[in-house]
Amino acid sequence: EDVQAKANEIKGVMRDRYFSKAAFRSPPHVTLLAPFEWPIKEVPALSNTLRQFAETQAPVPMTLDGFNAFAPHVIYIDVMKGDRLMNLQPKLLDHLEEQIGLASKRDRNRSFVPHLTVAFRDLKPNMFRQAWSVFQHQEIHFDFTVRQLTLLVHDGKLWTVKENYDFALPN
Repeated sequence: EDVQAKANEIKGVMRDRYFSKAAFRSPPHVTLLAPFEWPIKEVPALSNTLRQFAETQAPVPMTLDGFNAFAPHVIYIDVMKGDRLMNLQPKLLDHLEEQIGLASKRDRNRSFVPHLTVAFRDLKPNMFRQAWSVFQHQEIHFDFTVRQLTLLVHDGKLWTVKENYDFALPN
C-alpha cells in the first residue's frame, strides 16, 4: 500500500506539473504480460489458469530503486531484476500458452524490463525532458514481497483489478 500510495503521488506530480495523466488509467503495477484481447465468455478459464499458476509460485521479493525512462514519453520507477521476478515472467507465458493457448509473439520477442510506470503516452517530449531532468536525480527505494498475481481488465476507459491470485505460502 505504501508503494501504491507513493506511485500515485508521483503520478499526481506528473499530471499537475507535466500534463501527463494517462498513468492514472491503471493502478500502480508491474506488467508481466502486455495487454491482450480475450473473449468475455473465456474469462473464467483465464482466471482458473492464473489461479493454478499462482498457487505453484513462491512470493516474489521486489526492489524498486530510482527512476528510469523510455524516452521520449515514459518515466517509471525502476524495478530491480531479481531472479525470482525474471524467472516468473517466462514461466507465466509458458503456462498460459500451454493451458489456454494464449501466446504472444510480441511478449516472447521483447526483453522483459520490469518497471512501474508513472508517466507515459500523453507525456509530450518537451514535458518529458523537463520531468526527466528532475526525476532522474530523485531517490526512491522500496523493498517488499509480492504475494499475489493480479488480473487487470479494461472497461473501455480504465484498467481495474478483476481478481488477485495468491502465490503459494512459503514453507
